[in-house]
Amino acid sequence: MSGNPAVVMRLVASAYAMAEKAGVIVRRVLQSGELGIVEKTGANDLQTLADRLVQQSICASLSKSFPKITIIGEEDLPEEAVKEDLIESGQSEDILQKSCPAEYSALKEEELVVWVDPLDGTKEYTEGLLDHVTVLIGIAYGGKAIAGVINQPFFNYQLGAESADMGRTLWGMPGLGAFGFELQEVPDGRRIVTTTRSHSNKLVTDTVDAMEPHDVIRVGGAGNKIIQLVEGKASAYVFASLGTKKWDTCAPEAILHAVGGKLTDMHGSALCYDANVKHMNSAGVLATLRNHQYYASRVPQSVLQALKP
Repeated sequence: MSGNPAVVMRLVASAYAMAEKAGVIVRRVLQSGELGIVEKTGANDLQTLADRLVQQSICASLSKSFPKITIIGEEDLPEEAVKEDLIESGQSEDILQKSCPAEYSALKEEELVVWVDPLDGTKEYTEGLLDHVTVLIGIAYGGKAIAGVINQPFFNYQLGAESADMGRTLWGMPGLGAFGFELQEVPDGRRIVTTTRSHSNKLVTDTVDAMEPHDVIRVGGAGNKIIQLVEGKASAYVFASLGTKKWDTCAPEAILHAVGGKLTDMHGSALCYDANVKHMNSAGVLATLRNHQYYASRVPQSVLQALKP
């Protein structure tokens, strides 16, 4: 795209560069061996030095380049000066060259909300399950997720790859497409459900069972589960419980929608990403690449009654 790219394209191009930098920070903290773990609400709700540094990096970088956008990050951090080496001012040239979907071309900074999860899968990060870990930057307008960037800092780590080959960044925008991965689908007729690894309960297991899956995969991280959907490892992400927040689902939802998938709550209702919404996805999360209606129709009535939007 020649001339001056649309604000939203500049924002996505910046978010891509920030996500790449975040991946470097996450790897560096792990290599240092000093994770700086803090329990927030309990042993399953952790924060590490990587969470803190990445949130500072992304939020400060966004504020500097786009002072009028609303930024909502997961971590509740004290106000403090952010070190200059955490600021990322670069942009992805590839993204800047793409044409903005017409419906988003006139959007203004102040109309956009960015949801940031600096380290999705923190518990897994502390346990060495590195392929579960993602960095999520989701962009919303009018309550809808319209663009998402996901960095996987440790993509390829099991191959013993040098750090230069480690990690990847995926991004997508409904109306434009999704990039950084190869879209694949679960073989026809196979129902493979991906669900929570460490936050299960009776509502979750009852719902998963009701889907009559051929296989169930239990892994950490909402971003990781959506990647499983778009890479053909799972056909549905089922989480019939409290637990995920808007920063967990905004970026993944945008990428999923960009390839024709769908993400709703357990009632089949769309999630809202306005700046003033409650952060908790209180009616759970149901995401699919195809056949959303089948999975939505299988949710037990008892679960729907227990999970109020």
